[in-house]
Amino acid sequence: MSEPTTTSQPDEQGTADRGSNRSHRPASTAFKNFVMSQWAPRAELGLTASAAAPHTVSRRAALSERLPGVRLVIPAGSLKTRSNDTDYRFRPHSAFAHLTGLGTDREPDAVLVLHPVESGSGDAGANHHAVLYVRPLAPRDNEEFYADARYGEFWVGARPSLADVEALTGIEARHIDELGDALAKDVGDGGVHLLVVTGADDAVESLVEELRLEAGEDENALTDEKLVEVTSELRLVKDEYEIEQMREAVARTIEGFEAVIRALPAAKEHRRGERVVETTFDGHARLEGNAVGYETIAASGEHATTLHWIRNDGEIHPGDVLLLDGGVEVDSLYTADVTRSLPVDGEYSDVQRKIYQAVLDAADAAFAVSRPGAKFRDVHAAAMEVIAARLEEWGFLPDGVTAADALADDGQQHRRWMVHGTSHHLGLDVHDCAQARRELYLDGVLEPGMVFTIEPGLYFKADDLAVPEEFRGIGVRIEDDVLITADGNENLSAALPRRAEDIEAWMASLR
Repeated sequence: MSEPTTTSQPDEQGTADRGSNRSHRPASTAFKNFVMSQWAPRAELGLTASAAAPHTVSRRAALSERLPGVRLVIPAGSLKTRSNDTDYRFRPHSAFAHLTGLGTDREPDAVLVLHPVESGSGDAGANHHAVLYVRPLAPRDNEEFYADARYGEFWVGARPSLADVEALTGIEARHIDELGDALAKDVGDGGVHLLVVTGADDAVESLVEELRLEAGEDENALTDEKLVEVTSELRLVKDEYEIEQMREAVARTIEGFEAVIRALPAAKEHRRGERVVETTFDGHARLEGNAVGYETIAASGEHATTLHWIRNDGEIHPGDVLLLDGGVEVDSLYTADVTRSLPVDGEYSDVQRKIYQAVLDAADAAFAVSRPGAKFRDVHAAAMEVIAARLEEWGFLPDGVTAADALADDGQQHRRWMVHGTSHHLGLDVHDCAQARRELYLDGVLEPGMVFTIEPGLYFKADDLAVPEEFRGIGVRIEDDVLITADGNENLSAALPRRAEDIEAWMASLR
């Protein structure tokens, strides 16, 4: 990997820029004149409106309606340091992606600002006018062209111009250098109040806070948390485009599961068989999407009893159940989240089948109540009734404790073997809408267009003396992605087999 270079001289350096000791970039006038000359005209990027662009208009309008008269600042975020002078691949903040339609790795350090205007005179009759502040492609007679490792065309390729950004998003685009003055305009008591989505870009947050302090804003004004909350709640019900993207993410994820099944023979032979599973799925996600939507869980045997096992460095042994929890994030940044617990040898043992069936029954019970008008918490409650009843039937609950006792708030003994919740909203984030108010999330009423997971499980650790020995070291989770429809629900991941016998037949067909 080529290293960034600077022109600083050693005797001018402080601690912060000692990386320039490694610099080999020429600084002569002759070099500069030559490197910035004799270039053919750039080819046009030819960008047109994204498929998301028409839908983002109504999303911004909904945000505008909730927070009129306030200047709203939604950063894309900046590149994050992986180590020393290397960065992670950029992924924009989900609120920014939702409101602009920009996916993949666009646009680091960009900021969407909704400027308040007279009521009803803004974009599409809203209360705000949207402006996207970005750093456009530099001309080739600018040193940034060849010398800037973050933005320069020599380093990261041709970036879009302001006109390209406008064509792609349908939003007015301005140079990022104008952001400070644009945010400061009319800020203060009796003027405009600033709100920023926190947790996305420290520099933008600091700028907003500085402007608020200088202007002496009202301490009783709305807080940034309100903007974070509203941008999260806007995603609770998906529009037509978002549902289409969720279908695409699920389809690519199912293909990834099929690739893993084909790779299982190699996984069983490798000292890090779980890594074979992980890299097979993750490689598919990069080939067919943007990336994985979260770190893949490839947990075999006892590791399947660790809910978020992402080290994935274990062997895969004959007779194991492999818990594969993965999701492909497509280029629009919508992700699936699917789990299957697979018999490594192609057939479940009697005990594995018994556990699997209990979890499947719990999932089916959750599906049955997932209808418009039900509460989100009802989905979890339905699954827990089955889990508690099965554990009582097997004699695993403490002496004298019935399933009904366990389900009471002051009981909950059954949760020893499933400490996580049954469902979470899904979309641009694997745990989407997480900043929404409790009354709209956990206590919220299900509506058509909501997408969430159903994922009960049972996890019996190898040293769990509360269960018979034959159950120990087995973890099973079944997770599907569910769309609420006008008259019920649709299992978006139904094409991936769920019943034990269907999984066995499916695995045999792929081998």
